[in-house]
Parts: sequence; structure tokens; C-alpha cells
Amino acid sequence: MEKLDKIYVAGHRGMVGSAIVRELRRKGYENIVTRTHAELDLTRQDAVERFFEEERPDYVFLAAAKVGGIGANSRGLADFMYENMMLEMNVINAAWQSGVKKLEFLGSSCIYPRLAPQPMREDCLLTSALEPTNEAYALAKISGLKYCEYLNRQYGTDYISVMPTNLYGPGDNYHPTNSHVLPALIRRFHEAKVSGAEEVTCWGDGSPLREFLYVDDLAELCVYLMERYSGNETVNAGTGKELTIRELTELVARVVGYEGRIAWDTSMPNGTPRKLLDVGKAQRLGWTYHTELEDGIRLAYADFLSRFA
Repeated sequence: MEKLDKIYVAGHRGMVGSAIVRELRRKGYENIVTRTHAELDLTRQDAVERFFEEERPDYVFLAAAKVGGIGANSRGLADFMYENMMLEMNVINAAWQSGVKKLEFLGSSCIYPRLAPQPMREDCLLTSALEPTNEAYALAKISGLKYCEYLNRQYGTDYISVMPTNLYGPGDNYHPTNSHVLPALIRRFHEAKVSGAEEVTCWGDGSPLREFLYVDDLAELCVYLMERYSGNETVNAGTGKELTIRELTELVARVVGYEGRIAWDTSMPNGTPRKLLDVGKAQRLGWTYHTELEDGIRLAYADFLSRFA
């Protein structure tokens, strides 16, 4: 990418999209095009095609998505599949029709099989069954990355995809029922600390293993790959480190300053038992993460306080 190229960041108000905009500006890219949902509904094909015809961006970061935690995914299977499938197909297809030079599609580690060999390599995609609680979201994301691959193979486009692990950081969603595990814990422990609650109940038994990546580290990789990488196979984005949900819960409680009891509701689902990404490919391409988990949680909590406390 050249510094004056027109770059469209879809989903610029979300956690990932806003981080990509910050990274682009940090590196000197200023010709950045954005639209809010009110200005452009990405699920409307005619509106998306008209936008691309008018703006003619050179590069596209597709970070827009309908996202949520295990509860939201379980309750809204049809909504998660439809909205994500529609918006990504509309954007990718309109980008191809308008001659976009390069597009980067942002996915999720949930695309990989529930019981994939650990750590999960990029080539384990579609080798066995998905996790049922977020299968709809995963199928939509798989369709997006495969559409990019098929356009490359059929029409010679230069579309790439990145599959990040669990993300957190500035701009995260702290909704009490629809957020992911780490921001949900930040909010829950903060509110318990403020109210003086003696106990906080968490879902499952705390045994699943998870990996977490600070969103600004992901944004650095996204811009890095747009500048340097081409290929049909996706690139994993993670830290290569994991901890149990129980350990994460205790860490968040300590950072927030909650000193009460932590109880576990084992009637609620655990989700996938383990989701560790193999990040060897990204490392061989010259990238590695910077932000350790405890430091990142402190930054995320400061962001939460600045927005909601």
C-alpha cells in the first residue's frame, strides 16, 4: 500500500476496526474511508455496491461483523449466520466488481474444529465438526474466507484472510449478556466491587483453556500482512500462550480489585475445551505479539472505566 491509497475499513467503530484505523494512522496512512452502520448497512447489497462504485477504494479491511459471546451465539444462531454471511459476501463481491487491489478478511479461531489437534494450524480447517454453540458464526466466517480463496483462484484477485484468537482491549463490548468472556468478567467484577457483592458466579467449571490477544497487536499484524503477504491460506493471529478460564477469572478479579468469592455454575456450558492457535506462520512472516495478558487487561480495564464508570 502507498500512503495516499484510499483504504476502506469496514467496521471502524468496532474494537478491531478502530484498532486498524489507529495502526494505519500511526504508520502514516491518512486516506481512510469509513461509514457508520446508519450511513451504510452492509447487509444491503444495493447500498454496498453503490458505495463501492462511488468511493472506489484501493484496499479494504473487512473487520465488520455481528459478534458476541457463548450466550449470544447460542440464542441467536440464525441472526449470527445471516447477518455475517450477508455483510461479508456483499463487501467482498462489491470489492471484486469495483477492482479493489487487495482485501483482507477478518475471521475468528472458532472456524476450526471443536476437537482439532492443538495448537491449531491453518490447515486443520474443515477436518472435523465445529463447536455447536457458535457453529452458525463459524460457518459464516468459513464462507467468507473461502469466497476470498475462490476469487483468488478463479479471477486472480489478491484477497487474504486473518484468523485471530480471542481478542480484547480498547473499544470492546461490555454488554452484560452479549459480550465475550474477558470483557464480561471485567464488567462483572467491577460492578461486584462497587456494590460490595460477596460472591460472583461464573459459567461452567473454569476448565476450558483459552488464548487472548490484545487488539492493537492484531491491528499491527493486519496492516503488516496487507503490506507484505499474499496467499490463499489464512494466517492465524495469537500469542501461542493459554490459560484456563478459572485462571483468567482470578486474574481479572485481581486486576479489577475484587476480593469476594468466585462461584461456578456447572449447569452452564463450557464451550470448546481448548482453542490454542499455532502462530508459527505469522512468526515466520516476521510478526509476534507485544502485550502480555495482565498488562493488556489493565489497559482494557482503564478503557472500561473511561467509558462506563
